[in-house]
Amino acid sequence: MFAGVHTALVTPFAKGGIDAEAFRALIDHQFANGIHGIVPVGTTGESPTLSHEEHIRVMELAVEHTQRRGLVIAGTGSNSTDEAVMLTHSAVKAGADACLVVAPYYNKPSQEGLYRHFRTISEATELPIMLYSIPGRCGVAIEVDTVARLAADCPNIIAIKEAGGNVERVSQLAQALPETFEILSGDDSLTVPFMSVGAVGVVSVASNLVPADVVALVQAMAEGRLGDARSAHHKLYHLLSGLLKLDTNPVPIKAALAIAGRCSAEVRLPMVELDAAKQSELQSLLSTLGIV
Repeated sequence: MFAGVHTALVTPFAKGGIDAEAFRALIDHQFANGIHGIVPVGTTGESPTLSHEEHIRVMELAVEHTQRRGLVIAGTGSNSTDEAVMLTHSAVKAGADACLVVAPYYNKPSQEGLYRHFRTISEATELPIMLYSIPGRCGVAIEVDTVARLAADCPNIIAIKEAGGNVERVSQLAQALPETFEILSGDDSLTVPFMSVGAVGVVSVASNLVPADVVALVQAMAEGRLGDARSAHHKLYHLLSGLLKLDTNPVPIKAALAIAGRCSAEVRLPMVELDAAKQSELQSLLSTLGIV
């Protein structure tokens, strides 16, 4: 279901509010360049700083404007199980195709707590669920045994976005899970090694800016064209490494999109926009790579 490239969309802002026009234009750009699906209101979409009403509105906008051109995988995770269930119900009502549910952040639950959290969400919906393990943001990983337990007990938990930065974990997941369970890279720079050991695609930040390049990379890997995939990876790596050293996601990708004229660089506190020196560095990087 999830093989391919799914863009973790930014949420464009204008004077503090959601810029619906820019958001629709971003969606159009994604599908015009071969993206298989979009992920609104994930980490890249600044979900922690959106109100519930805004979160639901972004999901609705995504579904309304996508019009079945690809999947809409709504971010509905929270560190509160009740809130995650509420957002998941809202995603169902909005017409989303699936949900991306991140591990609870800050409260750092045990593996049993994680299991019960995800099982409760699973039991509250029939939508397909993609787990999201990103210990660098959440302080806790969804361990392999917990993923396997959830896959066995919850028929609609069918995939995981793996963003722990460890290729070996992909091999461990692939061995512990049914062949039908899909693993996706959560780090653009690790897509090639992840796919080489069993991942089927990527939930990408870079594809906000360069969707066709990310699609080309994943397609080459899926078709076994390793030389083409390697070339695509090296082309993207200069961009990815440049973005990563500037600031925390989504600040750099929003700044890059602003330079490309696709939306404003505006973010919400506690995130702040790039300073002038970093803005100049980014402009130079994008010019050197021929992106702008």
